[in-house]
Amino acid sequence: MKKIFIGALLIGLVAGLGSCNKWLELKPQDGIVGNEFWNTKEQVQAAVTGIYSSMQASTSGDRALPEYFFLWGEARADMVAPGFRADQDEQDMVNLNMVATNKYVNWRSFYQTINYCNTVLQLAPGVLQKDPTFSQVQLDQAVGQALSIRALMYFYLVRSFGEVPLKLDATLSDQNIVSIPKSSRDTVLNQIVSDLTSAETKLPLSYGNITTDKGRVTRFAVNAMLADVYLWMDKYTEAVAQCDKVINSGQFGLVNAAVYFNNVFFNGNSSEGIFELQYDVQRLNPFFNMHTPQNRRWGAAQHLTDEVYGVDATNATPIFDVRGDLTSYRGTDFTIWKYVGADINGDNVRSPDQSFANWIFYRYADILLMKAEAINQLDQPLEASRIVKTVRNRAVIGLNTQQNAVDLKTMDSTSKGGMTLFILEERQREFAFEGKRWYDVLRHAKRNNYQQLNLLLNMAAVSISGERRQAAFNKLRDKNSHYFPIYFYEIQTNKLLEQNPFYK
Repeated sequence: MKKIFIGALLIGLVAGLGSCNKWLELKPQDGIVGNEFWNTKEQVQAAVTGIYSSMQASTSGDRALPEYFFLWGEARADMVAPGFRADQDEQDMVNLNMVATNKYVNWRSFYQTINYCNTVLQLAPGVLQKDPTFSQVQLDQAVGQALSIRALMYFYLVRSFGEVPLKLDATLSDQNIVSIPKSSRDTVLNQIVSDLTSAETKLPLSYGNITTDKGRVTRFAVNAMLADVYLWMDKYTEAVAQCDKVINSGQFGLVNAAVYFNNVFFNGNSSEGIFELQYDVQRLNPFFNMHTPQNRRWGAAQHLTDEVYGVDATNATPIFDVRGDLTSYRGTDFTIWKYVGADINGDNVRSPDQSFANWIFYRYADILLMKAEAINQLDQPLEASRIVKTVRNRAVIGLNTQQNAVDLKTMDSTSKGGMTLFILEERQREFAFEGKRWYDVLRHAKRNNYQQLNLLLNMAAVSISGERRQAAFNKLRDKNSHYFPIYFYEIQTNKLLEQNPFYK
């Protein structure tokens, strides 16, 4: 890439999703012209599908986006441990020893997907006048999906880098390449809200089949994204309203503990899923070479068994959290089981051609716990505790009629502060390795002008070895260190970019 935005359109859009792997060639070589491509509804639909495909697997030789989703959300947190195949850049992420040459802070693939979205937003409306079979409803759905995914990509970027360039028009050829400076966090977040609010009115509640409803952005997926964004912005009433739209729909539910691993993670597209990045036998995810024992770059942290999930073995029937051993990870060797496990007995790991576990952006448990977090911040800890119990009680096996899962952990439903910490811990148990942990802890830590900075320090104390710990503590006390450096190549090629303050 000559600059951060050139990548997407110079190599073509993937026109297949799921079982279709055909490629759509975009011409001329330096971009797209309307009279050659943007003429029919089928071409618009292929371009929208290309947006999803660009998230599934890189079209530029870079790593697939789910690898970034995992690394950005987990590597600096306390749920994972680097494996024997982790490279130095990954080790540096764990130790908070970030520098601008670390290849895992390269945002190229994110802006590539953003450019796909911008291209649809810019050129799809013109097809309405060219193809009489292309309806306003179909255009609205295309635009709604592009707006939503653009917003999602910027949400990852603003949480990871703080200030980032905000590019809202398409780079269609070499002549469109421009250098732009970073925009403020508030500007980016407000644009995300604007995009999602607009998208909500354009998208359907359902596309008519389960696979599409889980794998494409619906109105409910937009509600989930908005709830997440509002939580990040400390707008709790707005977050509750978005969660209630999903809850009150009656379209989603928590999967029973007995089939939790199989339905939610092994098969995917469960009744709990809201938005999942789809994989199948023809489009494999990147996790086989990240998490399987013989290829391990990442494994589960060993303290999870006792300190996060725990097992109460004093009862005649042991009480355990189904989300822990043999769901999130395998306790015998701390393999991350959600993505590579093939059964709930811990006997079989997926083969390379079975590496098609979906990447889950949002599921119903997330909606419930986001609502609990928001109403607790609105000084309703008792009501928040009731929601948390719903999530927790489905996850614990071995209870009798006099017990509930919350009894096994300390939860003070009369205390806003106590419930804040309990909800954060419950999210840790529920969403292990789903790319949420760092963002969850940072969201809590930065609230009320970093009133709970100790949450980040406590996490570092767990994940970083003793000789490096004090250096990590010193870094974390500088709020600018909570965001990545801008990759060196972007600084070199875009002279309007300024390096993030901590890394100057």
